[in-house]
Amino acid sequence: MAEPKKIGEITHYFSNLGVAIMKFNRPVKKGEQVHIKGATTDFIQTISSMQYDHKDIEIAKKGQEVGVKVDEKVREDDEIFEVVE
Repeated sequence: MAEPKKIGEITHYFSNLGVAIMKFNRPVKKGEQVHIKGATTDFIQTISSMQYDHKDIEIAKKGQEVGVKVDEKVREDDEIFEVVE
């Protein structure tokens, strides 16, 4: 099986909001599933809500830092991988 490709990382986490700031190295669409992995983090997250500059967006551009609502706690420098079916 192919190794999952790293597509981004967590740059910040707002625990009071349950929102992670994610920086992607390729465009990512709303509805896409990503695998968030770190020292104590390991879960699959469907991107259901994505914001840039406090406005809802459908696609995160490459290199853009966007806010994504997450179901579990994440940490800075956690890595984001694409989900391989």
